[in-house]
Amino acid sequence: MSIEKIVEQALQDGYLTPAMEAEVARICDNASELLIQEYMALDKLMGALLTGEVVAVPRKQFINVMEELVLAEAIARVAEIEATSESSLDVGDIAAYALNRLPPLYATTEEGASFQRQTAQAQLQELISQQVSEAINRYLDQPNFFPERQALGKNIGNEIVRQVSALLQTYAPNFEQNNKPKNQPKDEPKDEPKDKPNDNDP
Repeated sequence: MSIEKIVEQALQDGYLTPAMEAEVARICDNASELLIQEYMALDKLMGALLTGEVVAVPRKQFINVMEELVLAEAIARVAEIEATSESSLDVGDIAAYALNRLPPLYATTEEGASFQRQTAQAQLQELISQQVSEAINRYLDQPNFFPERQALGKNIGNEIVRQVSALLQTYAPNFEQNNKPKNQPKDEPKDEPKDKPNDNDP
């Protein structure tokens, strides 16, 4: 989807979703130079965000309590292993492997999260420990799996208006340069003032 289509959809819905935001960033990152239409669409989006016509949807309006439980278990187990051996483990890889084999526990409120947390600790802690152990064993079997992978989340957390503003500032010079009239007369050089006669000249 193009930048113009994304902005059009955002204006129509009144919301800019994280997926839309990510797609705009991807297009800008991969483009050597934005087109005038793309710049104008970003400018329109910026104005709509500032006036409230379009609302940026938070990246998360809910949490998966299972993530924090698995992460806590993985961190504790990895710390034990690394303290007693020369092995180095990736907590993210281990947690992801275990989470893919455990039921999600979503919550949208603090009360809901507390309930899910207590339920999981009472009924699923053994299963969590089992899946984390399996993840660690598999990681130790192939620690260098696909080493050129790019980690997620390096640029997450920037506020959307600041992102769009930065994009506009980056591409504004190109936009202004491309919009200058082609036949605009160049400034003629002014005549330099002649040297004033010196009283000491003969």
